[in-house]
Amino acid sequence: MLSISSLKNNIAQILSIFRKDLVFSLALALSIITSFFSTPKIEYIDFKVLFTLFNLMLIVSAFKHMKVLDKLAVTLLIKYDSSKKISFILIYLTFFSSMLITNDVALITFVPLALIISKRASISPMKLVIFQTLAANIGSGLTPMGNPQNLFLFSYYRLTGFEFLKTMIPFTLLGIVWLFVLNNLEKNKKLKFDLDNIIIESKVKVMVFCLLFIFIILSVFNIINYKLAFIITLLTVLLLNKKLLLKVDYILLLTFVCFFIFIGNLSSLPFIKSLARSFLQNKTTTYFSSIILSQIVSNVPCSILLANFTSNWRELLLGVNIGGLGTLVASLASVISYKLYIKKRTANAQSRYLTLFTLYNLISLLVFTFVLYFIFIF
Repeated sequence: MLSISSLKNNIAQILSIFRKDLVFSLALALSIITSFFSTPKIEYIDFKVLFTLFNLMLIVSAFKHMKVLDKLAVTLLIKYDSSKKISFILIYLTFFSSMLITNDVALITFVPLALIISKRASISPMKLVIFQTLAANIGSGLTPMGNPQNLFLFSYYRLTGFEFLKTMIPFTLLGIVWLFVLNNLEKNKKLKFDLDNIIIESKVKVMVFCLLFIFIILSVFNIINYKLAFIITLLTVLLLNKKLLLKVDYILLLTFVCFFIFIGNLSSLPFIKSLARSFLQNKTTTYFSSIILSQIVSNVPCSILLANFTSNWRELLLGVNIGGLGTLVASLASVISYKLYIKKRTANAQSRYLTLFTLYNLISLLVFTFVLYFIFIF
């Protein structure tokens, strides 16, 4: 039996997790509260997202362990010695890659690189990670496979590639300009650092994990079954380095589970459906409703819910992509970068990140909402 002292220690450790991880605490609370009003269902949970995140966290941990990211960071720092140039590369690398490998994959791939570069150059990575998050959420809007809501709407409304691109190109071009402005407003710092020569010991293992990374990306595009990708990734890690399993952020995976339950519960409530019917009668209300609702239930379930009540696909498509900006939960990809940033940081650092993230995202939300409204609807 557990002693009273050990029981107290266990409770203290659990409470410590809740205190340190505000987003997980919020997600858990919301999932529990909404479960009193709507019965949670297993189909609310997107297992493909969970398995893919698990796979990618293992790959990124492997690259860190083998110093691949350090090698890439040193290579970039040798070529570019100013903070603006480095941030410019990382922001647009995230921006353009998100069009092909999705916003969440782009963030889980390139945010760790930004954190390593920032550590080696002794600069704060906070704004850079926030800008990368904006870049992923905006850049992924250009293609149907860039994010889940685009893929759903592209299929649901049976859009042509021309119709889709014609709608989303202005959104993307505005994003390119807006990210350039944000980066240029930052002070440029001459980076000073002492760089060690990074030696990668096992190039064979690096090659194996690179091939595994490609395999996982193929599963994102449904070319390979995500369950098969999960099994192969797990077996490879067990054979080559089982300690990598300890590096997975299981709290992040639980956070996603809680958000899926919360979003599913909320979306199934009758008054939400009733509200959707009343607000989706014309283009303007469809546009603003999708943006506002995305702030609460996230843009993916918002698109699935509202598509059932409107034929205004262009306004809905724009609205849910713009709606990915704003709150932390507006796009669940934003939760990934938040979790990567706050790891091993103080509660004060978490609070500062959330404040700055919300500020930049709300300003971006307003800019995109009204500029694109006057282009397409007004």
